[in-house]
Amino acid sequence: MNKIILNYLLINFLKTFLIVILIFYCFGMILNLFEEIEFFKNLNVSIFLPLILTSIYIPTMIIKILPFIIFISCMWFMVRFRNNKDLLTLKVFGYSNLRIFFILAFTSFFLGWVILLFINPITSSMSKYYEQTKSYYSKDIDHLVTFNKNGLWIKENVETNSRIISAVKMDKNILYDVSIFHLDQNTNLIERIDSEKVNIKTNEWVLDNVKIFKEVNGVLNYKEFNNYYINSIYNSEKINSLFKNFDTLSFMNLILNYKILINNGYSQTFLTQSLHTMLSLPFFLFLMTALASIFSMHTLKRSDNFKLFAVGLITCVLTFYFKDLSLALGQTNQISLILAVWAPVIILTLFAFIGVFQINEK
Repeated sequence: MNKIILNYLLINFLKTFLIVILIFYCFGMILNLFEEIEFFKNLNVSIFLPLILTSIYIPTMIIKILPFIIFISCMWFMVRFRNNKDLLTLKVFGYSNLRIFFILAFTSFFLGWVILLFINPITSSMSKYYEQTKSYYSKDIDHLVTFNKNGLWIKENVETNSRIISAVKMDKNILYDVSIFHLDQNTNLIERIDSEKVNIKTNEWVLDNVKIFKEVNGVLNYKEFNNYYINSIYNSEKINSLFKNFDTLSFMNLILNYKILINNGYSQTFLTQSLHTMLSLPFFLFLMTALASIFSMHTLKRSDNFKLFAVGLITCVLTFYFKDLSLALGQTNQISLILAVWAPVIILTLFAFIGVFQINEK
């Protein structure tokens, strides 16, 4: 009998969870499709391309709001069970509020790890395809910035000519072992600039220990300078902002290639934030299930469901606001970044600990 009841709980909870995901997916498709159509309206592309890009973009968005989705799912599931007297029936068979809560909460916790280990690598690949496709059709395609195993590469236009910049490593505001190639309209080399270190804090780059190579009458000449200055449309803040979208990096990629990504020039601060944010996901799902249970299992009586959901949603929104506020404090070095990521989890744990034992007394 216990196995039948357990299967009944899990199947109905997962069914509710999938229905809520489907609802959010449909709403996301409708809202984002207009944005994609607006982006491609002046481009000669297939009518199906905006639809395809929208369909592969929404799963990543769903993972970002998964704690909110699990909260809605649990609230819906528990209110429905309470209103049709299934919750009372479960109590007759010896299922306390605490036992039901732990079944649902650990199911949410397990779902979090399944999503991180198996779903997230798929959605990160989809996000990478989405970003690459949008970049290909972007009007700013003449200005490109990319990190790969060879370091940082930048392409930008300089009046009627172009410039290609490569750097072995980027550390905060400094590029190391930099080569700058100035090309004419026909992509012929005008000059090459080598520098050991370049400060790119502002748009006026400061180059140290510089060698400038030019071909004059078939002879390659070079000049040396202690310092040299060039103007660029990029600075360290702008370059870092281009790589704050870590949706293209999967959880497994961050775990296995963390040091490699740092060596390739990715910001350690945002890698750390992304890694710990992903790690906190299963715990957030567990705690959002706790919040939903506290609101929906405090009584067996039918109550105003709209009021119940309204109070629950307001609490959920405040939780997400506090989460964003905590991250902002971490990003501005007011508190440790790791503490900023985990502070909402710690506080929710204290609140849930008190609330769950209160509903067990009902």
